[in-house]
Amino acid sequence: MKIFNSKYMRLAGVAGLIVIADQITKALILKSMPLYHSVSVIPGFFNITHIQNPGGAFGFLANQSSSLRTIVFLLISSLAVGLIFWFYKNTPKTHPWLATAFAMIFGGAIGNLIDRIRFGKVVDFLDIYMGDLHWPAFNVADSAISMGIAIFVFHLLFKKLPE
Repeated sequence: MKIFNSKYMRLAGVAGLIVIADQITKALILKSMPLYHSVSVIPGFFNITHIQNPGGAFGFLANQSSSLRTIVFLLISSLAVGLIFWFYKNTPKTHPWLATAFAMIFGGAIGNLIDRIRFGKVVDFLDIYMGDLHWPAFNVADSAISMGIAIFVFHLLFKKLPE
């Protein structure tokens, strides 16, 4: 396996940019905003709000013990990163958008894994809402994962997956 061929350079480039953007934005939030502080960006729709999520997506396991969460999320995150890498590795060059989707998911998973290792929780700050209806706060890594999954689902629905 040639590690420095263009396929793996794409993975390093896409995932690397996501991890860097994710960690820089989280560092800015940690440095400049107290926990639970909120700044309105688009009134009635979008705030920057400093949240730290000890759980998974939508607060999954947030009320469990810290040690259980750490073990579960580090294990799940590590397995997910390995699985995504395997999918990426096995995606043929004829499917560049699918490979990019896996690279986006990979980068997002690494970004949130870094938080779990460093803090035992994930820093979230993007807060979208309408009235009292709030989407759970998220971050750059979550956005990359969501966009990568959307591209993957498009490939599934329209039978654009490799044979």
